Amino acid sequence: MSELLQTPIEFLKGVGPQRAQLLQKELGIFNYGDLLHTYPYRYLDRSIYHKCKDLPYVDSYVQLVGTIDNIKEIGTARFKRLSARFSDDSGTIELIWFQGGQWIKQMLVAGLPYQAFGKAKLTNGIWAMPHPELTPIKDVFKKAGFQPFYSSTEKLNHKGLNTKGIEKLVQNLFVQHSIQAKEYLPENLIKEHQLISRTAALKQIHLPVSEIEIQQAKLRLKFEELFFLQLEMLIRKGTRVQATKGHIFEQSGELLKEFYTHHLPFELTNAQKRVIKEIRKDFLTGRHMNRLLQGDVGSGKTLVALIAMLIANGNGYQACIMAPTEILANQHFETIRELLKGVSIRIALLTGSTKKSERTPLFASLQNGEINLLIGTHALLEDPVQFNNLGFVVIDEQHRFGVAQRGKMWKKNSIPPHVLVMTATPIPRTLAMTFYGDLDVSVIDELPPGRKPISTIHRFESHRLALFGFMRKEIALGRQIYIVYPLIKESEKLDFNNLMDGFEAISRSFPIPDYQVSIVHGKMKPEAKDYEMQRFIKGETHIMVATTVIEVGVNVPNASVMIIESAERFGLAQLHQLRGRVGRGAEKSYCILMTGNELSREAKKRMGTMVATTDGFEIAEVDLQLRGPGDLMGTQQSGILELKIADLAKDGDLINSARDSAIELIEKDPNLLHEENTCLREKMISLLRERPNWGKIG
Repeated sequence: MSELLQTPIEFLKGVGPQRAQLLQKELGIFNYGDLLHTYPYRYLDRSIYHKCKDLPYVDSYVQLVGTIDNIKEIGTARFKRLSARFSDDSGTIELIWFQGGQWIKQMLVAGLPYQAFGKAKLTNGIWAMPHPELTPIKDVFKKAGFQPFYSSTEKLNHKGLNTKGIEKLVQNLFVQHSIQAKEYLPENLIKEHQLISRTAALKQIHLPVSEIEIQQAKLRLKFEELFFLQLEMLIRKGTRVQATKGHIFEQSGELLKEFYTHHLPFELTNAQKRVIKEIRKDFLTGRHMNRLLQGDVGSGKTLVALIAMLIANGNGYQACIMAPTEILANQHFETIRELLKGVSIRIALLTGSTKKSERTPLFASLQNGEINLLIGTHALLEDPVQFNNLGFVVIDEQHRFGVAQRGKMWKKNSIPPHVLVMTATPIPRTLAMTFYGDLDVSVIDELPPGRKPISTIHRFESHRLALFGFMRKEIALGRQIYIVYPLIKESEKLDFNNLMDGFEAISRSFPIPDYQVSIVHGKMKPEAKDYEMQRFIKGETHIMVATTVIEVGVNVPNASVMIIESAERFGLAQLHQLRGRVGRGAEKSYCILMTGNELSREAKKRMGTMVATTDGFEIAEVDLQLRGPGDLMGTQQSGILELKIADLAKDGDLINSARDSAIELIEKDPNLLHEENTCLREKMISLLRERPNWGKIG
């Protein structure tokens, strides 16, 4: 069977060299096995027929039986289309062909009964079906099963490999060959979860005859996919923990004692204390720590990271924190320097803007161990940055760093430093288990006491004058305001307010000398950006007009209002991050979402979610359902594996079940040496060779 599935796809009936090349390039189908594991994304029950008067008001495929007449060509020679009226005993629908009209016209016979199949669309009260599949009734055979729909591309369509073309190839594969798939799952696991065989699942996913068969096939293939992934994560984690030594930090140290006793700004929350205990436990094991710290905006992750860095310093090791932007690195530096005022420790800042004259002495002090704590951006990854004894690395907003970039930090010491990766974007549990299953995960799930909830309001353009009045009242009370825009330059394709137009409009409505307005965006020179940021931080400007460069790293307790323009252009995670820039002081804070009047269903859902809750984890779950895991996590950044059939937004229970089964199996047979796990071991060896070890590089 394995040899058959390795057969190049060009040898399958209906393919050939040219189509094979396209299938490889467009869908990654190189052999029979790839085609077999290219699953349909939906099905249509071909036993159901509709009437013209009872068409569903959704964009979906339907089947009709009737006759055609009034066949005519409409339009100019350049933009000609073919039209025909299709009638049954209940009403009519227009059939339209925008291409190939002359050839199709010759094939149509008025008055002959046809089966019409396609997508019915309602436009201005008239039903139409563009490019229907039209078959004379005498040629129709009653199809008992479900018609599968496969993903295709424009290039494949031109070569006849639309969804029906791919369906035909799959049918050819099953007709030409007896498909007997190798079984990898242990028999007890199959029985426990009431799964059908792998062979049956592959046939039923492509050639089902009932809804039950489809569900049986999906359950088997989804479970298998998720189980392999969870098992792989657990094996990698076990291998890393056993193989990679870590620095042992035996004592808390005098530095931490001094800071905790005399400089801690407020009592730690129970969640912060719990996470610090988890990190301390890792430091004592002698194994390398690779931990993900999740926490909502303002939950106190930086303070937890600082305490961990002080433990490293107290044991004679250096520590560093790497941030994705200069603004965030500067913010960390200022915050930590203020917290450590009076503590006998030397900290330094290194970013792309650090002058050459400052770098040389900094590098020397770092290498001889005089600098205890280094804060910076990607500049920390540069080769000249050599530590004396780096023991602990904090990577903030980890999803913004590439895998290779994060891996460079491992090479900054002979024994890799402990790694703590942090994110202020809460990750749904299903994603955390799937994408970070080989990391230990800590969660700060409560906010420091005293933080007032932020009121979130959705407003349309018609409320603009009322908004300006509210802004003036807040400024009169001594507050400051952020206004965030999605674009810097005007776009021909997107009809949204842009930053520069917005800045001019705000400047006219809030004129000097009564008001001061500043502007910040990513295309400004760093020194100009920093100058404007400092003016706002010092309270010299009332309004900050900006792009999302202020999404992270800006802490201005006096800023009480966040206005997000064209809020429908932002994802939920970004809206939540932006909202977290306010509510950091003692005063009541507001987040106002400004949108156009016409909103898509998804945009309405996003706005409604933001208004309804400030819980980052709840927001993350909705975001997962709306956008899917790839968009949410950023596949390029995190090296996420593409799942062929499982849906992380919908299959949470199945993920839990697969993970529980994987954990139970690994506990009983860590190296998969039991006889019943022989095929599973073979499969896992293959997977571990194919896929890079993302977890090993933090």
